[in-house]
Amino acid sequence: MSENNPSSMDTVLGRIVVERGLATAEEVQQCIEQQRLSSEDSDPNPHSLGDLMVANDIITRRQIDRLVPEIEDRRSTRQIPGYQVLEKIGAGAMATVCKARQLSLDRIVAIKVLPKKYSNNSQFIDRFYAEGKAAAKLNHPNIVQAIDVGKAGETHYFVMEFVEGETVYEHMTGHGPYEEEHALQIALEVAKALSHAHGAGFIHRDIKPKNIMITKDGVTKLADMGLARAVSDREAAEAEAGKAFGTPYYISPEQIRGELNVDFRVDIYGLGATLYHMVTGKVPFDGPNPSVVMHKHLKSDLVPPDHINEQLSTGIGEVIEVAMAKDCEKRYHSTLELIEDLEAVSRGEPPLQARKRFDLSALSTLDRATVHESQLVSLQEAQKQMSALPLLWMAIAGWVVAFILIVVVVLLAD
Repeated sequence: MSENNPSSMDTVLGRIVVERGLATAEEVQQCIEQQRLSSEDSDPNPHSLGDLMVANDIITRRQIDRLVPEIEDRRSTRQIPGYQVLEKIGAGAMATVCKARQLSLDRIVAIKVLPKKYSNNSQFIDRFYAEGKAAAKLNHPNIVQAIDVGKAGETHYFVMEFVEGETVYEHMTGHGPYEEEHALQIALEVAKALSHAHGAGFIHRDIKPKNIMITKDGVTKLADMGLARAVSDREAAEAEAGKAFGTPYYISPEQIRGELNVDFRVDIYGLGATLYHMVTGKVPFDGPNPSVVMHKHLKSDLVPPDHINEQLSTGIGEVIEVAMAKDCEKRYHSTLELIEDLEAVSRGEPPLQARKRFDLSALSTLDRATVHESQLVSLQEAQKQMSALPLLWMAIAGWVVAFILIVVVVLLAD
């Protein structure tokens, strides 16, 4: 651990082992003191903090090795000029997120850092910057605000508004499904955020509980524009054609098929699937692997949410079912229509836009049934007419025979 600026690595290591409960602050401080005394004695082979903690049986070498990736991530965030990193608040496959202080304005922000393993991957880098640029063009109280995006050394970073609170997913994990009234309010605020994004020409493409944050003041914030794309970006659309971008539990059928011309209706589907999960406690479609789940989005009928949670109103069920129609033409024709229905159901009124979609769908079904019925009646009439023909000929034949017999009798009488 002595290579590559050991003091920087030692500082990060010391903080991590205390945070993880692998050592106490006092134990780390004792090793730091040993390290200082060793340097004062001009030791030709100075020990790193990690070496000293292993020598003192505080942690093992294997534990240090497992911490190396996180140490590298932490060190990279400390190289971002103008920001003081305070703590790591999250990590995923695509990024590490830290809480930091923006020194120029003395405010708390969140910094998302692209992992080092992706620093030479042009696809991941392009998507990372696309998220920052998309978010920067949106200014809405229900969207996490972008502040800065850039590169420091080999570190790609995206600075955004710090949201103190929890995600919808975290809330459900700890407390179970939402009450209908609360879920409607969150969905309404997300719909308003989407309406703003759609009006600016962007689609999110990854609406899900983990990307919806609720502040301590109860304000909903739509986050993670990592898959956001301008609808007009034909080049990006063609490059992505045939690929399923999105999260399997909430992805729309047209995204699964990798269609070229996806639009705002993929977000309506994602919000419908998210709202379904919020009020039932279950994802709309489940399965042992993503392929099975996505196949169900394409082919399986949706179990109505009020069949799972019988306390739900008819109205919210109608909204969800229209939002999650497999045929995007049968979904809401604008985000404003969805907002209108969410507001109506929140007031205890019927969702008129959803019912209009149901009526149109029922009408087309009725038309097909009417045509089928008329065809059936015509067929039955034809069958009746055909079945009547033999009887008619038999009657005529009978009359002819009777006439001949009468003629014969008359002739014999003469």
